[in-house]
Amino acid sequence: MKKQTNIIIITILVILLSAIFSEIALSHPHVFIAQRIKIVFDDNGLAGFNIQWEFDEMFTSMIVEDHDKNQNKMFEANEVALIKKEAFLYVSNYNYFTFVRINGKKFDVKFIKNFSARLSNHKLLYVFFIPCHVAATNNFKQVLINSYDPSYYTALFFSDKDPVVLENSEACEIKTAIKEDESTSIYYGQINPWALFLDFRKKQ
Repeated sequence: MKKQTNIIIITILVILLSAIFSEIALSHPHVFIAQRIKIVFDDNGLAGFNIQWEFDEMFTSMIVEDHDKNQNKMFEANEVALIKKEAFLYVSNYNYFTFVRINGKKFDVKFIKNFSARLSNHKLLYVFFIPCHVAATNNFKQVLINSYDPSYYTALFFSDKDPVVLENSEACEIKTAIKEDESTSIYYGQINPWALFLDFRKKQ
């Protein structure tokens, strides 16, 4: 009887482990995005982030096949609108893959502005603006911009070329660093996403 009970327990464990590892296998990235962030300032301080996503060739070819209706290797306004509806807006359910903390406090990305889609060097580019207003003071404020897909279906990483640029930043003293965010983990705790750490204050 004890032997039979052990066999049942082992069988259940095998089934559970198989389910877990199957889920992990399905979560492996299928889409790859190289990201660039333009940090935009205004007269008051931080205004937001202009995000550029460059997609891998496979995802690019899928979008071109489905949305470049006239096959002219570019996207007209109606095609961009359809791309936004069918191949972008779903990420709003995941904070647009952009998770922001201001001095450690969570900032929800509830909407974006100025979405565009185009082809460059045979790669699909998405560009969009995330408003995030943080007034500059005499003391440093830290803004952490962490970009990842919680399901790990999509892998986001910073571009090797010009991953971060500044706009209208002359009135501020600014420090930036790209490094792993050790306070955040995904993929069953195995991965710490890379994030942009931004510190800024008024020039003294």
